[in-house]
Order: sequence, then structure tokens, then C-alpha cells
Amino acid sequence: MIEFIEVEKTYGKHVKALQDINLKIEQGEFVAVIGLSGAGKSTLIRCINRMHDITGGQLIVDNIKVNTLKGREIRKFRKRIGMIFQSFNLVTRTTVIRNVLVSFVPDLPFWRKVSGIFSKEHKIKALSALDQVGILDKAYIRVDQLSGGQQQRVALARTLAQQPDIILADEPIASLDPVTAKQVMDDFKRINEEMDISIIMNIHHVEIALAYAERIIGVREGRIVFDGKAKDVTEDILNYIYKGQTAEGAPIREGMHAYV
Repeated sequence: MIEFIEVEKTYGKHVKALQDINLKIEQGEFVAVIGLSGAGKSTLIRCINRMHDITGGQLIVDNIKVNTLKGREIRKFRKRIGMIFQSFNLVTRTTVIRNVLVSFVPDLPFWRKVSGIFSKEHKIKALSALDQVGILDKAYIRVDQLSGGQQQRVALARTLAQQPDIILADEPIASLDPVTAKQVMDDFKRINEEMDISIIMNIHHVEIALAYAERIIGVREGRIVFDGKAKDVTEDILNYIYKGQTAEGAPIREGMHAYV
């Protein structure tokens, strides 16, 4: 379980990226975080794996107080959490399988890190992860010869090789065409359902978020203004999230906490 308790994130002295965040996410949920650019969506999910440090409150993942971890504890904790980026973060001049094998590097003995030699067990795990996202046949092809959608699948396979409990995805389909985006989202949905991996996704495509996620979290100006089932999201709720208007057309007041 992921739990935010009165979490705040402030940059410098005055810029509040997150305010009064109280949130629980159970294991196995598929959650989409939506809102305007700059609303705090990326900050919210990046606090979960300590890419960003919170400046107030508590963040707890399976009884671990994330904001108190230090050094090696953080590295150990992050092994349980996969991260998918919009930019893929791949080494394009090497093969697909080498990119997936990178997920094992932190745990390798020094001589393997230096030599770049991976064990048979690691290679089997990498190939299995590629098979799970449907690109096993691309294992020994250079990444720069793949399409954008295939590259995102490589990034997803690299994350699956970690055997994470949670996958955080920061705009994973933003640079993909509609057909490819659907294929990648199908992968996320299948992984969520078959492997019981929690997926928390920051996404701009509202229609896709509603089609794939079970739960929608709406963020506006660093606050959660909606938290509910995807099937319950209406046009009025979207106006509330994106335009700051309630169902009756009144603007959100300063410090307003109530969800619609």
C-alpha cells in the first residue's frame, strides 16, 4: 500500500508543488493521475520512489516511511519500484537485451560490472521480460532500429526484469501515435491484471486514462481535487479538474479541499 499523509512539496521558499496530499493506493490498483501541465502530477508520482523529496508530511509504502530512508536504504527500496519515462531512457546504440540487462547492474559483483558479462540467469530473465511485452524477436537488434512504440516496450521490459511491486509511468505515451499508444497501454493493463503490479500513471490523454485506469486522481495547483472511479468521471468533474469550475460553475476557492 502507498499512503500519503498531509504531504507537501515546496521548491525554494514559496513554490508549492504539492499541498495537503492525503491518499491511499492499494496493491494491484491501476491509477491514472490527470490535470493541467504544471499541476503537480509528475511531482506526485516521483515522490513515491524518492526522485523528489517531500518537504512535509509522511509518505509510506508497505509500512516503510519513504521520507526517512537514506543512502543504501533508498537504493534497496527503489528496486521494488519500476519507473517508465516519456523519453524511454534507453542506450540506443546497443541491443535491446543489453538495455534490459542494465536493470541487474546495481546488484552485480564489481568484476561483472567492469566486464559487462551477465549470467545465464540474468539473460533468461531479460528474455522473459521481452517476451512479456511481445518483442522477444527484437532481443538482438539495436534499439535505434526500433519504432517509438517498440522502444517504450523495451523500457517496460527493463522495468519488468526488476520484478517490481509498483510501476510508475510518467507520460509513457506522450510521444507515440494513437495506434502505438493503444498497444503500449494494452501492455500496461495486461501486466497490471496478470501480475498484480500496481500502476500509477501520469497522463495527459484523458480518454485513454478513462478507458484503461480503474481509478482517476485529478490534480490542480498541487492539490487533489478529485479521487474516484474512472466510470464515475463526468464532464462536470473534468471541468472541475482542468478549469477550476464546480458543477454549478463556481470557481474553486483558495484552500478548497472537498472533492466533487
